Amino acid sequence: MKLILLGAPGAGKGTVAKLLTKMDGSVQISTGDILRAAVAAGSDLGKQAKAAMDAGDLVSDDLIMGIMGERLKEDDCKNGYLLDGFPRTIPQAEALKVLLADMGEELDAVVNIDVPRDVILDRLTTRRTCSDCGEIYNVKSNPPKEEGKCDKCGGPVVQRDDETVEVISNRLEVYNEMTAPLAGFYDKEGMLLTVEATSSDAVIDAIKAKLAS
Repeated sequence: MKLILLGAPGAGKGTVAKLLTKMDGSVQISTGDILRAAVAAGSDLGKQAKAAMDAGDLVSDDLIMGIMGERLKEDDCKNGYLLDGFPRTIPQAEALKVLLADMGEELDAVVNIDVPRDVILDRLTTRRTCSDCGEIYNVKSNPPKEEGKCDKCGGPVVQRDDETVEVISNRLEVYNEMTAPLAGFYDKEGMLLTVEATSSDAVIDAIKAKLAS
């Protein structure tokens, strides 16, 4: 399958993507992952991205599209891919449309995971992360066995600076301004599937039904 996953921070895109990749061998691709990989590989595009990030600048759309183009041509994408959190803006969506057309490929669907704001705030403000290995916990639904200590590696489990109520509220406002219009863009393209659900399983079931039809 070839899908785009849209949704605000905390909507569960990453969890849904991981479940989907187990279904048919598709690969999960996020902007952050491909940027880090390009920088680590030391490619020309990676060097340009590193220079921008080191200077505290946003990586340009042209650069991101170049790196995305390279990533989608890798062998592991032949079974399909799930774009997690990309594109973020209408210009990126338009550039992606051109890129895929040049590759002779089409998306199967664009899935918009619509989760109520209060649910997202509760999810993210109660989330805790291991500083050492990145394992994620939730103080309500999945706390570490020993408070403040990771079950897997014993590292400190903390609340990230970007997961306070104030910061998350700001992230949601930025998302609504920049990324939410993508739903309208893909709706006009006839590709949008909006799933109003707080459970990952319900989202997966809706995607399966869409692809089957």
